[in-house]
Amino acid sequence: MRAKKKKSNRRTAIVDIGSNSIRLVVYQGPTRVPSILFNEKVMAGLGKELSSTGAIGKDSMALAVRGLKRFHRLCMEMDVDSIKSFATAAVRDASNGKDLLKAAREIGYDVAVLQGEEEAELAALGVISGIPDATGIVGDLGGGSLELALIDKGKVLDCFSFPLGVLRVADLRAKGKDKLKAQVRKMLKKTGWEKQAQGLPFYLVGGSWRSLARLDMFDSHYPLPVIHNYEMEARRAQRLVSQLARLNKDKLKNIPGLSTSRIPTLNDAAWMLSMLVRYLNSSKMVVSAYGVREGLLFKSLGKQEAARDPLLLATEDAGTAQARFPANSKLLGKWIADIFSDDPSDWHRIRQAACNLGDVAWRANPNFRAERGLEIGLHGNWVGISGPEREMLGQALFTSFGGGNDIFPGGGKLANAHATQRAISWGLAMRLGQRISGGTRDPLEQTKIRKVGKKLELTISGDLVHLYGDVVAKRHGHLANIMGLEPLMTGV
Repeated sequence: MRAKKKKSNRRTAIVDIGSNSIRLVVYQGPTRVPSILFNEKVMAGLGKELSSTGAIGKDSMALAVRGLKRFHRLCMEMDVDSIKSFATAAVRDASNGKDLLKAAREIGYDVAVLQGEEEAELAALGVISGIPDATGIVGDLGGGSLELALIDKGKVLDCFSFPLGVLRVADLRAKGKDKLKAQVRKMLKKTGWEKQAQGLPFYLVGGSWRSLARLDMFDSHYPLPVIHNYEMEARRAQRLVSQLARLNKDKLKNIPGLSTSRIPTLNDAAWMLSMLVRYLNSSKMVVSAYGVREGLLFKSLGKQEAARDPLLLATEDAGTAQARFPANSKLLGKWIADIFSDDPSDWHRIRQAACNLGDVAWRANPNFRAERGLEIGLHGNWVGISGPEREMLGQALFTSFGGGNDIFPGGGKLANAHATQRAISWGLAMRLGQRISGGTRDPLEQTKIRKVGKKLELTISGDLVHLYGDVVAKRHGHLANIMGLEPLMTGV
């Protein structure tokens, strides 16, 4: 049976009117894990003058309106089907916030002003969307406010919002370090989490904290330039404070991936983070690339759709778009599953994700197919996957597309030796399945590969036995050898 054509090619735009920046993101694809078609921000600084005047400054207002006009026109040019827009603390708190809302309505937006606890809930749902089993404290540091949420295995338990965004921290710090400490203690006491929040992971949401993570990646020579699910020891927060005291702006500008527009607020963001994880006694810090915008999309899903695995859904969608024979990714995963039944349970989904992407490099130059597969697996915009798992995914695709038994260049730094070798075996099994079938369906349905004692048995039905040519035999032997087995072909 042929695969059904995908329904969803609708484009959804979200315009996020934050206290520090205003951002347009245009999404397309499965609502559970849509692809980003466009992403742009304007650093309007709407909350910059709130502490001193209680209002959005004239220049910030003008910059915001210009940005909103540009974004609306872009949405029209991109044939966006729907535009969702929301505003957060600055618009919520400013005496002239209604003026900006009026200007937005005149442009064509229907802006929802999020209340603090609603913003905290959406940030938490964004984290859950990208890290489904997340348990801990979500902290979303915006320009005008800090949102905190307690989550447990994909459920939001409690939400709070405090008027202490990164643009307001500087004023407190100017009054002395103890002022900020006292305010943080007061906030955390209000949550009532003194005991239940102790020792939990702390999930970082917001551009300022993501920029701090970029600095930590650079400092620790982290080999994978992917921010989502990046983990840091809690003690690194205080180290970041110390580093920023020593580094000047020119050095910061040279750090890969660090937004220069965030540099002025990094010190304040680092102080806030260090105090929070200290008082919460956080076990570790985990960065989420998903936040309020993704939480808004996630909240609109039905229960069944929300429960889908974001990694498997995204890799299936990407693999189908680039495949020669789109129906076969799940079948390839099923075909090789039996010989890897002793894998740890959390590896099964990584192996299937690799199979979902098992055709993505066929249209590349033959000399660079392995590199193309590696690039997609390692650097793809996936969520629900850790750094070591990314290495396994990239390694499996590198091997499948011709990388041989070699660890990919620069690999093996996050995944341990056993995991890396297992990913190589996955890749060789995928390569065998793709070769015997030519990427088509029937040969995979009418053949079977399994371990029988010390043999790697490939069983072929009927006249499909003719598919067992020299190249297939060679790949069968190669896989058997690396698994410490002997190849055996049998007919039915």
